[in-house]
Amino acid sequence: MTKLIVSGVDITHSRLVDLTKLADQAKPFYDWIEFRFQQQLSKTGSLDEILRTASKDEIRSAILNCYSAEQEGNLPLLFDGIGRNYPHLKACYYMFSWLIRDAPQQRLSPLIQRIVRNSKNRRIDSEIEVLSTLIHKYRGNVKTFSWLAIREIIVDRLEGSRRSIKGHEKETVVRTALLIAIQAFFEKHGNYGKYSRIELADKEVMIGNETFDVSANLINAQGKCEQRILIPIKTRETEGGGHAHLFTRDIKSAMNAVKFDNTADFLVVIIVAQNWSEREIDIIRNMVDHVAIFSSSPNEFTEFGNDEQGRLNAFIASLLKGQVSPKKLSK
Repeated sequence: MTKLIVSGVDITHSRLVDLTKLADQAKPFYDWIEFRFQQQLSKTGSLDEILRTASKDEIRSAILNCYSAEQEGNLPLLFDGIGRNYPHLKACYYMFSWLIRDAPQQRLSPLIQRIVRNSKNRRIDSEIEVLSTLIHKYRGNVKTFSWLAIREIIVDRLEGSRRSIKGHEKETVVRTALLIAIQAFFEKHGNYGKYSRIELADKEVMIGNETFDVSANLINAQGKCEQRILIPIKTRETEGGGHAHLFTRDIKSAMNAVKFDNTADFLVVIIVAQNWSEREIDIIRNMVDHVAIFSSSPNEFTEFGNDEQGRLNAFIASLLKGQVSPKKLSK
């Protein structure tokens, strides 16, 4: 990222750039809700227009229609401040809550739990009743449910979420880049290619003795995890030298862990280090399914540049279309 310097002072707001990129990836979910409302209510207007004019019963039935899609394939993703996607029911709850109410988890959820106890209704029924009631009652105060207005709310919610989750900066950058690649494909095609859905793991995964910082499960039409995208992040403060060879050794070890049984998993490697050895880079590129290399200090690694993001987008698109197969261990 280009630094923004005023009178010798760095005022770069890299967090804003990252948060707005992440917020933009929520638009497919917003668009999907708009489509479900139009379909359920046989209306052609925008989500904003529908929410401002529909009856409470219509709003309730359309929200229920969104919730009820839980078992369907090709559902869009919604995620927290470090790019971990929510289960579908929670995603619906958060998105509709963000339309009309702050702090859905801390303030609204306890109220809904009290309603559940008093009414003895299911949690999901109480949620839908509360959300439809709030939207119908306070839509005149809100005035607009347009994407641009909701985007600003999502940026704010993501920032609050990120503040509560410490120590995940590099994973957040990589998870955001992976989300952008996945969402770019979904926004263009309305599906996940040969897969029914994709789930981003909410924490690192271990295979053997190897740790993979970011990963995604590729779910088939039968609901089984058919393949995974496994991503270790390798960083070094020092410049090149013998560390380059150590990186290659580490990545070979990760490759062995992933591919030992000729598994169907994809290995994507992220390297953040200064002045890296071109020879070692070529070795790694030939070894793994995809690699993104950033010639910078780990402390300066705040986003994927356009070129690396474009390369990742192209790789993920080929993967989802079934045009690439996982590399096997070399003999």
